[in-house]
Amino acid sequence: MTDTTLVEDMLNDQAHHIEFNGHLTNHVKHAVVALAGLGASPGKIKAYYDNYARLTPYGYGLEAPKRSKHTITEDNWKHFLGRRTSYGSYCDFFDRRQKELGTDALLQQYLPELLAGWVGAFTHATIHLGWALDIQSRWMTIEGLAYMVFSDVSCHPERAFRSEHLRDTCAQDSLLRIAGEWEKNHAALHAWVEALVADTAVGIAAGIHPELARSGLQYRIARMSAQGHPLIYELPTWIDTQDVTVSWEQLYEVTTLLYLAQPGDFVLLHLITSLHAMEQISLHLPAAQRRDVVRCFWVGILCILFSRGTFPSATTLARLRATYRDAVDGDVLPEGQEDWERIIARAVEEEEEHNPKMVYVLRRVWKRTGRRSLYRIAASHFTTTPELPKTFEEAPHE
Repeated sequence: MTDTTLVEDMLNDQAHHIEFNGHLTNHVKHAVVALAGLGASPGKIKAYYDNYARLTPYGYGLEAPKRSKHTITEDNWKHFLGRRTSYGSYCDFFDRRQKELGTDALLQQYLPELLAGWVGAFTHATIHLGWALDIQSRWMTIEGLAYMVFSDVSCHPERAFRSEHLRDTCAQDSLLRIAGEWEKNHAALHAWVEALVADTAVGIAAGIHPELARSGLQYRIARMSAQGHPLIYELPTWIDTQDVTVSWEQLYEVTTLLYLAQPGDFVLLHLITSLHAMEQISLHLPAAQRRDVVRCFWVGILCILFSRGTFPSATTLARLRATYRDAVDGDVLPEGQEDWERIIARAVEEEEEHNPKMVYVLRRVWKRTGRRSLYRIAASHFTTTPELPKTFEEAPHE
């Protein structure tokens, strides 16, 4: 068996459900992509895979596939968006359709319906799909599409409107403007968010799946995505006017500045890894649709950020932007700063798979942006597995 075949076999494995203990995402294939991209040996990746399946960092093992309640067809595939049902049957459906259409045509036919729901499962369904496309895994791509349907939570990009009065010239300007609004109105915005998410019964009655109430985090995101806020939907002109490739580069800087403002923050890390996924997805869509992916990402990350009831400081973000705007790594780093070799060595030993994923993405961006120091320094700040809330003592809602 070749090294490549061993990695492919892990990505093709169908022995486990996409989630465990209710709505916790099975991340193991994301780790395979990241570890392979960082140069870990297939044997080491396989050991990680087997250990994760036996006992995840959350203290639970992966679960066997679940029986589907519905048979999914072309006629009914939209009926169960976000209803967390029949994942296996959705895999069967997209498997058949991929054989009929090919991967790119499959994505172009079904993604327009699914992109609005990309924040579902705390972005992990989107990560599953985008990272599958990165490594060109057919079966993982099928799983990603099925998981996007299963976990769909719309951030309602259709509510967005273009605002001509905004003077933002780039994504970084927009981030600082919104952070400034939070800084000026923090008490009122925080109180509004906490009141919005306080009564889970209201959100469930409005259509949020009751399983998400066990999460806390996913419920907050779903509730904010359903409600929204004018600052989320007021679109700056750069989204519609500048080249999409420029927008992606600016968004990498935006998400990395956010992460550096609160180093190691578990939620902010996901903005980086999901951005990579969304960019990979956009590359498989016609040029005319790629701007829609940028728009969905912008609206979605604001829903995630607002759902926290707080926002990284505008002052801190502005300082970080000024510090790293022109900073580029030379051949010799300043004393005390970690180089990529040491960062990667730490990452491939991590049990918490979010860390090698972050390192994998930021190293790619560092290379393609002329070795900007911002990305290496952010990659050196690892996260830890969060403690689960007491709601996990309750049984999952199937």
